[in-house]
Amino acid sequence: MREVAGRKLSSVPVAPKRDPVLGHLVPLLRDPLAFLSCLPRYGSLVRIHLGPATAVVVCDSGLTRHVLRDDRTFDKGGPFYARAREIAGDGVGSCPHDVHRRQRRLIQPAFHHRRLSDYAQVMTRVVEEVTGTWYDEEVLDLPREMFTVSSRILLDTIGAGACSSTVRSHMLTDVSTLFAGMYRRMLLPTQLDKLPTPGNRRYFRARARLRRTLGEIVVDRRLRDSDQGDLLSALLRVSSTENDENEFSESELVDQLVTFFVAGTETVASTLAWAMYLLDQHPDVDRRLHTEAGNVLDGSAARHEHLPELELASRVVSETLRLYPPGWLFTRVSTAGTRLGTYDIPCGTHLVYSPYLVHHDQDLYDAPERFDPDRWGSPHKPTPGSFIPFGDGARKCIGTEFALTEVTLALATIVARWRLQGLPGQHVRPALGVSLTPRTLRMRAIARR
Repeated sequence: MREVAGRKLSSVPVAPKRDPVLGHLVPLLRDPLAFLSCLPRYGSLVRIHLGPATAVVVCDSGLTRHVLRDDRTFDKGGPFYARAREIAGDGVGSCPHDVHRRQRRLIQPAFHHRRLSDYAQVMTRVVEEVTGTWYDEEVLDLPREMFTVSSRILLDTIGAGACSSTVRSHMLTDVSTLFAGMYRRMLLPTQLDKLPTPGNRRYFRARARLRRTLGEIVVDRRLRDSDQGDLLSALLRVSSTENDENEFSESELVDQLVTFFVAGTETVASTLAWAMYLLDQHPDVDRRLHTEAGNVLDGSAARHEHLPELELASRVVSETLRLYPPGWLFTRVSTAGTRLGTYDIPCGTHLVYSPYLVHHDQDLYDAPERFDPDRWGSPHKPTPGSFIPFGDGARKCIGTEFALTEVTLALATIVARWRLQGLPGQHVRPALGVSLTPRTLRMRAIARR
């Protein structure tokens, strides 16, 4: 039977508020979440214009799942991954399909469950050290405090803990600079890249210094030739200076370390900050979580062996990731002509998908704007493709369990010892960036008696 032809790409509806020259840049820069949230009413696929360029936003959860699970046809590409590759090269998170399987195979041992318990020891220690400096009634810049937690955990986990405080500070400053510049660079024309603006100069200096520093760490650790139980040791076990099918070259190792920095610092920090904000808004859940943490931890910091008993903490993390997925906007590119829904998609089409859009779909979640950790309790389970903070399919984030362990241990430890109270008059909203981080979130740390 002959397949009926789909509708042409040109018949995909165009999003409203299009400027003749800028396209949809203004709403994407001014209030991207509100703009995205209005698109599903126009169709399952909606076209947007970024200046002269065009992209197709996937507004249907089923079609989004199809895009994510067919990573050969819908490869990592488009504006987001073009900018990601500026920073992380062809790391496991940004590399194209044809090299992903090899990279995944080489990296997988570094995230084996046997090593995760070792990483959890670092997580527990760092959370204790950072929160141990807080004092009763202190007002905290919460996103910054949580970034301190996540970044120190990552530095120690990848094996950069022995670096000088100056080097560590430079690395974290560089990561913050790259995060701050990446979203705007994703939307703006590439012709503006080479302009000698202060922002461009900061961006390229940060990129060069971060990669150079990580390269020096790789060389130094290779000379030591010892397994110190960290991520870099695990990667070096399958690496040499030669680029072989079963080994990482030094350049590839730097790509992977940069990827871990990009994926494992601000994203984790934003999730923790949003979780504490949501608990303050819902004191009943905060009291229940404090009771659970007190019963399970019995005065200690949360450790890896506590995870099975921290059931409410796990649900709070899932609900926070649903409401505020750190990675909220991604792009793909079609590598061949294909069908998506009722439309024919030509080769080379740029597509946009949003975990935020999927997670706030009323057809998938009852009262999707409501914070309800109990929606994750048994027997409730998300339908396939409805919960994608870490992606889906073969390209699902390799550090998913690492991140969930880190956030759950930190959350339980903090709630057991502190109540974080928002300051009156704050208008907390997401900051514009590649990660959905709360802007201007200051909270008072009140010691639990």
